[in-house]
Amino acid sequence: MNIVVVNDDGWGTAGIRLLAKEMTRLGQVTVICPDGPRSGKGACISVETPMYLRRIDEHDLNGAEVYVTNGTPADCIKIAREHLFKDRTIDLVVSGINHGSNASVNAMYSGTMGACYVAAEKGIPAIGWSINSHEAGVDLHWIQPFLVDVTQHILDEGIPPRTVYNINAPVGEIEGIRWTRQCFGHWAKELVPIDELPEGVIQGWKLGGEFVNDEPGATDTDIWAMEHQLLAITPLTIDWTAYGSL
Repeated sequence: MNIVVVNDDGWGTAGIRLLAKEMTRLGQVTVICPDGPRSGKGACISVETPMYLRRIDEHDLNGAEVYVTNGTPADCIKIAREHLFKDRTIDLVVSGINHGSNASVNAMYSGTMGACYVAAEKGIPAIGWSINSHEAGVDLHWIQPFLVDVTQHILDEGIPPRTVYNINAPVGEIEGIRWTRQCFGHWAKELVPIDELPEGVIQGWKLGGEFVNDEPGATDTDIWAMEHQLLAITPLTIDWTAYGSL
């Protein structure tokens, strides 16, 4: 099985290294990822910026091939499909392990999931993995035993067309697995003013904010699952049609 591993945090982060190593237990792994952080890029593509590809030969990823690009996570899938695998089939795309939750509306902004959406658009099964911490040194050993087993289970069950799986893990011991729906939520107070501004600039901000759970009493959501130390598995579709409104 040919497996492409990607992320949006960039090459060398602990999450992608662990994910790539674990996926070598399921097949031949090719890593292609951005050369630096691309968080919050969603399914953004490089329309006007030329993209370049570089091979990394010094690593310890159990025989995996490793490539980096100046493009986005979505670009990585396009490069993999049309260049690295132009004469071969990609059987699975696995994205992550993202440092930071992609539960609820975060899945809309996520570069990790953006790569999965592009894979689904091309008919390639895709699974995204995230952990609820932005810390570079977050303890990943709790999530490690689930990576292969859950991925294999999803493959055995079959991934429907235009569907991806968004998997979010809590920090610390994982006490179980829950199939969930995406929580309704939103971000508030997102613009944090910048005090020192370049000459001629009247105002500046950086992004911050706080997540607001719009249904805190719901027990079937990805947010609730993580809050209760459960691994949340949420199927998402790239078909955005509001069928109830037709």
